[in-house]
Amino acid sequence: MREIDFVGKRRIFISISIALMIFSLVVIFAKGFRLGVDFSGGTELTVIVKAENVEVADLRKALAEYDPAFEAALISRQQSVGEDTNISKFSVVISTFFTDPDVKQALVSHLNEWFKNAKNADMEVSFTAVSGAAALEIRSGTWWAVVLAVVLILGYVTLRFRFVFGIGAIVALVHDLLITMGFYSLFGIELGVPAVAAFLTLLGYSLNDTIVVYDKIRENMRRMRGSSPEKIVNMSINQVIVRSLNTSITTFIVVLALLLFSGKVLQSFAFGLVVGVVVGTYSSLYIASPIVIGWLKRGWR
Repeated sequence: MREIDFVGKRRIFISISIALMIFSLVVIFAKGFRLGVDFSGGTELTVIVKAENVEVADLRKALAEYDPAFEAALISRQQSVGEDTNISKFSVVISTFFTDPDVKQALVSHLNEWFKNAKNADMEVSFTAVSGAAALEIRSGTWWAVVLAVVLILGYVTLRFRFVFGIGAIVALVHDLLITMGFYSLFGIELGVPAVAAFLTLLGYSLNDTIVVYDKIRENMRRMRGSSPEKIVNMSINQVIVRSLNTSITTFIVVLALLLFSGKVLQSFAFGLVVGVVVGTYSSLYIASPIVIGWLKRGWR
């Protein structure tokens, strides 16, 4: 099989990454993020519907008819009480503060009318505010989780390989997170706890791909003593690229299906993985490995 010169073109790949990161920063600072209710605060509704065969989709449709923005509400069915009466209880989280009693009553009246016409049902609604302080605590805690994950990754890669490999892995992970967050801002995808879960999943996925390449580099450093770092790294990338692409393509198909068919609730999580799989594979092959060549060359001397 013909060996592709990835390392010889590393300046092109790194330039593309720098351009994407700058673009992401510009978009983030210019446009900002659309924060979810768990990051910005909002209102939680407890909806109890007394009717047969009432599903989450029914409640979502009723909310969307009242306000199209409510279609993205986080709805979970908590329990069904009573086998005969089929009382269904739902939790609905909406990124809007309902402080005006008239506004609350208007929503309740709409839901009552909708379910009465559509399901011939009785309904009860109660409102609970998700405070800004609670949202701030959630937001702070999730970002600290990301920072802690990055620090632990640096320690793990340093212990398993060398410190310069750890630096290469961290640069690749920062590259992946920044570009993925730029796409969240660009397309107005809601940034909340599901998005942070996608970021953490992306860190693990990208690191796994990077470790595969680093393992091959370490193996070839022993087998190819006397060869230049460029030759060793390039040979290593060529040896693992088919495996990496096969893994990434199959993963991408799964998360793309999740994005297209999972609905509004999982959209934020699935979007992060769709972008992250592409960016993470790219950075593992073209950023994390070539970026350590300079340090390795100094070590050779």
